[in-house]
Parts: sequence; structure tokens; C-alpha cells
Amino acid sequence: MDGAFFGYAVGPHSFKQFLHVPRQELWRAHRSGEGLDIEPVETAPAKYAFIGVRSCEIYAIGIQDRVMMGGAYTDPHYAARRHDNFIVAVNCGQAGGTCFCVSMRTGPGVDHGFDLALTELIGDDGHFLVVESGSQRGTDVLNEIPSRPAEEGEVERARQLVAETGEQMGREMPVDEVRDTLMRNLEHPRWDEVAERCLSCGNCTLVCPTCFCTTIVDSSDLTGDHAGRARHWDSCFTMDFSHLHGGSVRQSTKARYRQWLTHKLATWYDQFGSSGCVGCGRCISWCPVGIDITEEVRAIAASEDEK
Repeated sequence: MDGAFFGYAVGPHSFKQFLHVPRQELWRAHRSGEGLDIEPVETAPAKYAFIGVRSCEIYAIGIQDRVMMGGAYTDPHYAARRHDNFIVAVNCGQAGGTCFCVSMRTGPGVDHGFDLALTELIGDDGHFLVVESGSQRGTDVLNEIPSRPAEEGEVERARQLVAETGEQMGREMPVDEVRDTLMRNLEHPRWDEVAERCLSCGNCTLVCPTCFCTTIVDSSDLTGDHAGRARHWDSCFTMDFSHLHGGSVRQSTKARYRQWLTHKLATWYDQFGSSGCVGCGRCISWCPVGIDITEEVRAIAASEDEK
């Protein structure tokens, strides 16, 4: 072991869990005489310091910002948690086997959205961090801790490390063509093939740093004197998610997988002006049957080339 602090790729948990939380209470109700007193639940503004944020995560947070705060309606709970974050980012010095951020243009080096950015260097001359400030708050913090100006050679080593990490990607996605490719092939036989393997477990949506689907859960106690409503994370892979009067809109695994993939990589552009994928590779790493979205796209694109 080299003792690196950040010598790993992303794990299953993203910073989404702090901003778009898994369970959000919306209101409470209490019986009062013959009626009910309803109390809306407000989220107090939070001051989070996020440490170790990778470039793909910064892009993911930016995507959630557009979803939750960028349109006509703002999610007040998300906005309260997001309003004053201090972000200490980390330039990746090692790519994972399922990473494809380079092809998504979201990494491995951070280029925006941070207060401080760290590059970890380990060598014969020691173990240290090259730090870049991205805001006045970052500069103020840096001035309060022991540091010295980086030498030109150290800065170059940091740049070279990030460049080498970019060459280690385990996957790639044809980001410029993927939207049109998928929308041309909504009835492609590949959807049936992947449906034979997919368990509809929702792992991919739960670990994804940009998925935002939710459901509403109402509850009451046994006395009937207290009730409440909460918003929970949900997944477009569940039958109930698209349930309307008469049943589920997407009754097959094929339909649900196609909905997820085409939304994430294609129609997300129509809604929010960007891809919904940042190339972190989590959905590949934590799929229990090894479904790889880059391979699914490659297979569909390759079939067009064969025609």
C-alpha cells in the first residue's frame, strides 16, 4: 500500500444522498378537535463541506441543480441544502475499470464548481497535495492552513498525473452520437436481449448520482391522531412507478430498461440541455448481472454499421 488518501475510484454512494435525500418529510398533520392541523415541513439551510468530490460528481451536482432549481419550479428542500456548500474536489489519480468520464467530458480533472481542488502526489520526495483555489472562500481557507507555493515541477507532475488517469479509462461512450442512435432504435432487438438479464432491481438508479425519481408515501399512526407525507427515492424500474388508473404504463422489463437508458442518454438533452450521465460507471459496477450501458449502446450502434 502506498498510503494514498484518495487512491480509489468512486464508491456506491454519491453526494446526492446529502442534497436530494433518500427520504424527505413534506408535512405532518395532527388531529385537533373535529379537524386537522397541517404543519408543512421546512428544511433549514445547511452548510455542508464536501471533501473528496471527483470531477464527475461536480458535473452530477450541476445536473441535479438544473433539475431541482433550474426550471420554473424550485425544490425548496434541495435548495436549502445546496445553497452554501464548500467543495474540496480531488483530481483523479487512478481510474476505475468502469469509468468513462473522459468520453463524457466530465473528468478526470476538475475544471469548475470547487472551492479547493487537490491533486495527491506520492514519490521519492514525499507525499503531498498540490492545491488549487477556485473561489475566494477557498483562498481564505488555504491562507489559514500550513502551505507553500507549489514549484513549477510539482504543478507539472500534477497535470501529468491527471493526463495519465485520462488514458486509463475502462470504458467509453460515443457521446456525440448516442442520442440520435438510441432514438432511431426504439424497437431494436437488443432491448429484448438486455431484458432477459435485467432483474429490474433498481440498483443502477440508486447508485446513479443524477437519477431523481421519487414517490410519495402517506402514513398515520394507529390512533389516527397523527399523519404525514414523505417523499422517498423511487426507480423507473419498479412496476408501481408508472402506475396509472388501470395498471402500469411500462409492464415489461424491456420497456422499463429502455425508458431508463433513453432518458439518461437521449431525452435528458431535451429536458435539461445535457446528458444525464457523467461517466462515473457506478451503474456498471453495481449491476448484479453485469449489464454495461456502454456495451448496450455500442451493440446498437454496431448493428447500424452492419446494415
